Amino acid sequence: MNILGISAFYHDSAAALVCDGRIVAAAQEERFTRKKHDFAFPIQAIRYCLSEAGIGGDELDWVAFYDKPFLKFERILETYLAYAPRGFFSFLKAVPLWIKQKLWIKDLIREDLSYNGKILFTEHHESHAASAFFPSPFGEAAILTMDGVGEWATASYGVGKGNELSLMSEIRFPHSLGLLYSAFTYYTGFKVNSGEYKVMGLAPYGEPKYRDLILNELIDLKEDGSFRMNMEYFGYGCGLRMTNRKFDKLFGGRPRKPESRLTQREMDLARSIQEVTEEIMLRMAKHVHRETGMKNLCLAGGVALNCVGNGRILREGPFERLWIQPAAGDAGGALGAALFAWHQYLGNARAADGKKDSQQGSYLGPCYGKDEIRDFLECRNIPYSEISDEEISGRIADLIADEKVIGWLEGRMEFGPRALGGRSILGDARSPKMQETMNLKIKFRESFRPFAPSVTRERVSDYFEMDCESPYMLLVAPVKKAIRRPGNPEDGKLFGIAKLNVPRSDLPAVTHVDYSARIQTVSRDQHPLFYDLLERFGKKYGCYALINTSFNVRGEPIVCTPEDAYRCFMRTNMDYLVMGNFLLEKKGQKPLEKDIDWLREYELD
Repeated sequence: MNILGISAFYHDSAAALVCDGRIVAAAQEERFTRKKHDFAFPIQAIRYCLSEAGIGGDELDWVAFYDKPFLKFERILETYLAYAPRGFFSFLKAVPLWIKQKLWIKDLIREDLSYNGKILFTEHHESHAASAFFPSPFGEAAILTMDGVGEWATASYGVGKGNELSLMSEIRFPHSLGLLYSAFTYYTGFKVNSGEYKVMGLAPYGEPKYRDLILNELIDLKEDGSFRMNMEYFGYGCGLRMTNRKFDKLFGGRPRKPESRLTQREMDLARSIQEVTEEIMLRMAKHVHRETGMKNLCLAGGVALNCVGNGRILREGPFERLWIQPAAGDAGGALGAALFAWHQYLGNARAADGKKDSQQGSYLGPCYGKDEIRDFLECRNIPYSEISDEEISGRIADLIADEKVIGWLEGRMEFGPRALGGRSILGDARSPKMQETMNLKIKFRESFRPFAPSVTRERVSDYFEMDCESPYMLLVAPVKKAIRRPGNPEDGKLFGIAKLNVPRSDLPAVTHVDYSARIQTVSRDQHPLFYDLLERFGKKYGCYALINTSFNVRGEPIVCTPEDAYRCFMRTNMDYLVMGNFLLEKKGQKPLEKDIDWLREYELD
């Protein structure tokens, strides 16, 4: 039985295909259209999923959509009526799109897929919950979902057992942890639904001076993690802005203009909202544990991408084990909808051994073989050298040790926002200058942004205060004190971005200013070649960890194809590109045509 899951029309549209209960393929539409966070109907992602299984739309048995459009439309209309006549222009902008397109999902599916079968609409937070529980290794677990908003729910919790899940309680719009965080994302000058992770990365540079103000004025937080927001300070209920003038007055000024200089105020705001968010997540987790009595917890929804909060739940919360959906945002809703249809709606059994999940490392996207990559290179007369499977790890390890930056396209593309060794940029974590080099010369992004380490599973506790799997780069843990470097007496006098230039450990390029790191553990069974590279680097150079950042530049999605990878390689200061068995050195490459046009587009972005 073939079940296609679809998410669309808010952000990060995606498709996922489940065949007889096995996840065959999943991908975000942005990877194909090259439009970051593309929200359009994911026709190219759908075509990829079908091609991976070798089937057509007429061979699908079910299509599952990740939310209920009419219920969401009801919320939008009721919200506008509640605020009327305020929000009239926002209403005029939003409603025509609903009437023309978003309410006619069935027609879109049937027309674009040539499909005449059954269509299931799951609730938004049911899709999140299904994406969290059904691929997890747990036979039974508590489930917690947190995001901006679905139809009405903004957070929910419940229980999964076997092939069923049930949601027990929810928080409803307009009270939303995701929208609260996004309000501060907007106010600190970053893009909503895109820049939240920048706020998380900025937080350690600041002090929590606004924490009490947020808790006293913006949100009434209860012991169980439930809360109500003071909507007098927010504009998202009826307008096109997240915050309003009363919010500006409370925090002493207008929102920061995007791309303008970051000040200590933005850093303190980021730290404050991050601490409030972590407190809410911890209280929610503790309440869910009290209510369910479960030992395991599954997380999904956009807030579950807050890996600092996840790390605190693991270390300080009452649950023994944690599993987080790698595509925790709306993209993962496509997978959740398909799995919900297979297990919950159709009643098919589910196997969970308590050890291994069914997400397959989240390597669920396209893969390009040796012949495809060679054809691409030779058709464009691109200079390359071919290396054997046995040579790859040793050759790349030597280049990284020589402080070269490597573009790495190997195997299937990752599903979700994290690069996990399929579409990565790699560097030496021991280098004190590598963070600045990769941020400014490779990624073209803000200098404060931290990089994550990938480390072999067996060696993670050698470097970090953690001894569990983190295959999806969704947990933050402290760097071990044994590898931290003694502080300079002058360090305490540093504030803000000035903290960045102080090496804090033997792995300075992946140690954030608060001595933390967002960790990916790599096992041989999930990605043999990437594991071999880490192992070879460790044996030869004494370090089993590397910098691993996503293969893209700011404003673009992670690369998908060899062409995407080559274009990104040529438009940055990367030194080498490895795609399958082919190694490209920047020296000797011809300049890309239309580079001037691309640079102009980048400046506009």
